[in-house]
Amino acid sequence: ALEAERRAEKGHRGIFSGAALQLPGGGIVTGHNSPLMHASSALVLGAIKVLAGIPDHLDLIGPTVVESIGTLRKEILGRRSISLNLEETLLALSISSTTNPTAHHAMKQLPFLKGCEVHLTHLPNPGDERGLRRLGVILTCDPKFATNKLFAS
Repeated sequence: ALEAERRAEKGHRGIFSGAALQLPGGGIVTGHNSPLMHASSALVLGAIKVLAGIPDHLDLIGPTVVESIGTLRKEILGRRSISLNLEETLLALSISSTTNPTAHHAMKQLPFLKGCEVHLTHLPNPGDERGLRRLGVILTCDPKFATNKLFAS
């Protein structure tokens, strides 16, 4: 979270969240929130890239898929942000894998995350928690909220 705060392209609306995962071989992968993704989404995409041997600079989810989901979230569902939680990110990855062989190869790495330890600098929202639980990771987190909007209006 502190590293995300130091980087201009990370964080979202003044909130800086981080996530870390220990890979089966012992390596550590981190992820940070951004206007496009929650920290757990960035973490899982980063972890499967490492497992698949895919360079970090390659996108697994095409910009048109993210843009389409963003349009749905903002214009139709009335959300204020397009930032994808882990469940949404996994669905976007599966859609991208139909036309992108690199995304398909990365998606095959998801089962290898089962049993990995994950730590979040915040409490996960429901979409992130469900996604992490379904991946079978062992989750710990700090007792902080990843948003400053705690009440529905």
